Amino acid sequence: MNITPLVWIITIAVTIAFFVYEFFAHVRKPHEPTIGESARWSAFYIGLALLFGVGIGTVSGWTYGGEYFAGYLTEKALSIDNLFVFLIVMTGFAVPRIYQQKVLMIGIVIALIMRGGFIALGATLIENFSWIFYLFGALLLFLAYRQAFAHGESDPANGRFMRFVRRVLPVSDEYNGDRLTVQRDGKRFFTPMFLVIIAIGFVDLIFAVDSIPAIYGLTEEAYIVFTANAFALMGLRQLYFLIGGLLQRLVYLAQGLAVILAFIGVKLVMHALHVNELPFINGGEPLLWVPEIPIWFSLVFIGATIAVATIASLMKTRRDDKRTALETEAAAALPGSSDADSTVTSASTSASSSDTGTTHTQKEHS
Repeated sequence: MNITPLVWIITIAVTIAFFVYEFFAHVRKPHEPTIGESARWSAFYIGLALLFGVGIGTVSGWTYGGEYFAGYLTEKALSIDNLFVFLIVMTGFAVPRIYQQKVLMIGIVIALIMRGGFIALGATLIENFSWIFYLFGALLLFLAYRQAFAHGESDPANGRFMRFVRRVLPVSDEYNGDRLTVQRDGKRFFTPMFLVIIAIGFVDLIFAVDSIPAIYGLTEEAYIVFTANAFALMGLRQLYFLIGGLLQRLVYLAQGLAVILAFIGVKLVMHALHVNELPFINGGEPLLWVPEIPIWFSLVFIGATIAVATIASLMKTRRDDKRTALETEAAAALPGSSDADSTVTSASTSASSSDTGTTHTQKEHS
């Protein structure tokens, strides 16, 4: 692709303009978006992203168009996983619902800035060191394993990093609107809102580590990497409110993302072997017999993996809901149980099931 500096300037300016508009039109005044508002804006941003991909395919060729769509799908899936962690952070800090828009907006802007820095670094490394594909591939394979099997802290709000921040900074116990600091008895305190933003920024940094190598495994064009990331993050705030309840039901999302990361990791290693320059591998000569995975196959594989993970998750949670309902009915029908006892048993069982499901989901996505 031949992307001129003018095209870069226009693209970045339009991206900034979208976020500025979002802030003044929707976020500046604290409120909880309605389902209708969230659905309309989510559809608008997804439609805009798809239209942009068609534009890339029409202007620059469908090889680049396919790379964009594969990258956009991957980044969107990773962003939804990012949303799940945002949800855990918001719950851990008990952020009032009307202020969650502002937290999400700040978190998304921080994510875009961090990913922009990683994109520039990745482009420089790829242009000067072909062996970086080995490193990116190995990193993605490790991250895929961790995503699928490793279980870290389930609540980032109470992790080691946030405990350290609380020890270092004077923090008040209560929110003061959406303010970041408050003055009491002549002393300045940080509010829990400030801690939320620090936690979100820390989460964004972690997610950028697997996000950027993943998309560079699908395309080497920095412009496609940037625009796919920008469009994946646009509308993420509205999507949070639209599918907030659904996030808890995507119990296999982590495993689906692990498969995608592993696939891209293998693709990167195969590409690294195909363009090899390391002297201790094949005498520094490329291994031309190693096949390159075509972009159409990557696009189909990523799309199918996301679909399977989503469908399997919804089927499992539906089965769990039915099992819980049957157990509740069976407990209520036990001989000698009064109506009051049945009601108490039913409520207790439902609450226990809900807590178990939430804990299970958090563990799978930590």
